[in-house]
This record gives sequence, C-alpha cells and structure tokens, in this order.
Amino acid sequence: MPDPAAPYVIGADIGATNLRLVLADCTGAILGRWCCSTPNARDTAAVVWRMREGVDALLREASLPPDALSAIAAGAPGITNVAEGVVIATSYLMGWRDVPLGALLEAEFGVPAAVDNDVNLAAIGEQRAGVARNVDDFVFLAIGTGIGAGIVLKGQVHHGGVWSAGEIGYMLVPGVPESPVERGQPGPLEGIAGGEGIRSQWRQRWSKELTPLPKEATASEIFDHAMEANPLAQEVLQLAARTLGYAIYNIAMVLNTPLFVFGGGVGIHPALREATRRVLDERRARVQPELVRSALGADAQLVGAVFLALETAAKAAASVAIRQGDAGEETTRRAAGQLPLQ
Repeated sequence: MPDPAAPYVIGADIGATNLRLVLADCTGAILGRWCCSTPNARDTAAVVWRMREGVDALLREASLPPDALSAIAAGAPGITNVAEGVVIATSYLMGWRDVPLGALLEAEFGVPAAVDNDVNLAAIGEQRAGVARNVDDFVFLAIGTGIGAGIVLKGQVHHGGVWSAGEIGYMLVPGVPESPVERGQPGPLEGIAGGEGIRSQWRQRWSKELTPLPKEATASEIFDHAMEANPLAQEVLQLAARTLGYAIYNIAMVLNTPLFVFGGGVGIHPALREATRRVLDERRARVQPELVRSALGADAQLVGAVFLALETAAKAAASVAIRQGDAGEETTRRAAGQLPLQ
C-alpha cells in the first residue's frame, strides 16, 4: 500500500475533448504536465486508461517510483457527488451518468482519490493561489461554451443539498427564453451569455453588409471587434453583458458575495467584464461586487485539483496516524494488564 504521506500528488481536468494532468509536490508546485485528446470521452474506462498512461509518463519524466504518489484529484464538467466521488450527470461527457469515478481512480492508482465539479476546482485554485487568495466569500464564473459558477462561502465550496449549486447557466433573468430546457441542452442564461449562445446571437444578426467578420466568428473574435467599435459586435456584447449582469446582481443580492472572478475562455475577455461592470454600475446603490479576471486562467482547474489532492492525502495520513495510535495504545494497555490477552 503506498505511503499516504508520500510527497507527490496528481491533479486532473477531464474535459469533453481534452484530458489534462499535472504532477505536483507537497507545496502545490507543479513539476510536470501531460495532456491528450479524448475522442472516446463517453467511455469511462478509456478515460481512466488514458489517465494511467499520463500518470506513468509524468512519473517517468520526474524519475519517481509509483509509490511516490499519495493522492489524486480530478475535475469533471457536471454535477458531482463529492462525498461519494460519483459524477451524477454531465452534458459535456456524453453517457456519463452515476459514474463512480473516485472508486475507479482508487482502484487504478491505489491511492486516495477525490472528485469534484471542474468549476468548483477552479474556485479552489483561485482561492488558494490566485486572485481570490484569502477571500472567504466569492463566486468564480466559468464562462466558456456554457456558464457555471463555483461558490465559496465562509472559505468552503458550497455544493448544495443535491450537489448542483452553481448551475447558473439555467437561471431565469429578464430577456432569456422561458420555455423548459430539455436535458443536455444549454440553459437560458448560457444561451445568451455563454460562448455558444453569443455565437448564436451573432449568427442571427449577421450580414456581410454590416461587418467584415465572418458569420462563424467565435465569441472572443466578436468581442475583439466590439472593442474596435463595430456596431453589430457591440450589440451582441451588450446583450450578453446585460444578461450576465442581471444574473450577477441576483446572486450578489442573495449571497452577498463581494467578489466575482471571471474565468473561462470567454469570461477572461476584458470587453465582457467591462461591459458587465457598466450594467452593475446602474444599480450601484444596492449591489457593488468587484469583478476581476482569473489570475490562473486555464490552469485554475488544475491548481484546484492539486490542492484538493493534497487535502485528500493529508486526511488519509491523519486517518492512518489515528489508527496506528489506537493500535499502539491497545498494545500498551494489554502489556500493562488493562486488557485481556487474545
């Protein structure tokens, strides 16, 4: 059995198209990186096998033996039962329903494993090593293809009663479609302010007479043109910013969180953050949260996974110490005649 006090951990980010791994030491410093595409992401066994391949490669590169690892933590895009290590459901990893990922990783690697939603891990990363360091109450907004939130209250990630806290892509705010959403489809909020929603709004309005930007432009390209005063791009930006601003306003009113961290490929664009700030300024008398850009960028999930793995390793080591202490106390008491010999 590997030593739970071993000094190295693995952090993993499981995406719909890519798998990323990092090897870190006991301080959280990243020592090596590995990534690969995941064309068979719907096959859980295939993903775990690729993780094995990546972990072995990282250990070889660092000249470390397999028993150098003390824990592994992984993030997945979906609702995750953290207590049981089960990915309950995700629209990005098709076919993943009630997957016991934590147990699968422990069986494969022989070390304690932890699993959480990838956005929650990004929030942990920013809290431990990013822009929200030492902040007890904040919300991490992951704005990429869709929208999700990692909510930190009193220094701890808030998972909710059924593990779905932070699924804000499904919020209803003024201007979003109100019809029920089918399973696996984008939510009302992300249908306007998420990356794919922004592209959809652009395509609906696009005309070659109005803009030199192609009809299939990305959200970041649209925002770039908005900063260059392109009217059509500015219209789409303002719609996304107003819709997102309403959501932030409501979250801030309920949770009273003073800080919102913008992350994700779309969220880190300065145009979206500044436009959203102007929307909130209109209601500054009631809500005045600070909007900041993620300091860790694409590494936020991986850094969060590393610190979750370190916490998992520490708990395992403490559990072993307690068991050894209890066993030693029992042996001492038997030797002293306080307990009958077996």
